[in-house]
Amino acid sequence: MSAHWTTYDSPIGRLTLLASPRGLRAVGFPGEAIDLGGAARDPAALAFAVAALDGYFAGERTSLDLPLDLRAGTPFQHAVWEQLLEIPYGETVTYGELARRGGRPDRIRAVGAANGRNPLPIVVPCHRVVGADGRLTGYRGGLERKRALLDHEGAVVSRQLALC
Repeated sequence: MSAHWTTYDSPIGRLTLLASPRGLRAVGFPGEAIDLGGAARDPAALAFAVAALDGYFAGERTSLDLPLDLRAGTPFQHAVWEQLLEIPYGETVTYGELARRGGRPDRIRAVGAANGRNPLPIVVPCHRVVGADGRLTGYRGGLERKRALLDHEGAVVSRQLALC
């Protein structure tokens, strides 16, 4: 199974995209090292991801429904990442709410750690998760990028924040 990579010039900086024939495997922020594992640079192989990101950043898409290759991660991390995919565009939830949704309200820090290990930021929207008080916390790409993504989406504080 051969992998391919390319770069994408987004409004929040140059992203590195990595995909296998099964789907998008990683999105890296500027200055972030991604293990390309011998992947060949091939922009055409990632045209599907570039088109989706173009639509997202142009405000034409509210979903990045792409084929994903999430081979890395533990079962717990995968469960958290699946929950991230359920957060609607323009909304936020807290780490505590994600832990409760996963049936593990005692695992808030573990949810935060899984969020930080998400190999597909933006696509698997970990930027939509905020602290219990609504503040922006912990984003691999930096809080300025997290704020830019939430501003782009016109993010509103979800009902869950009012309950925390």
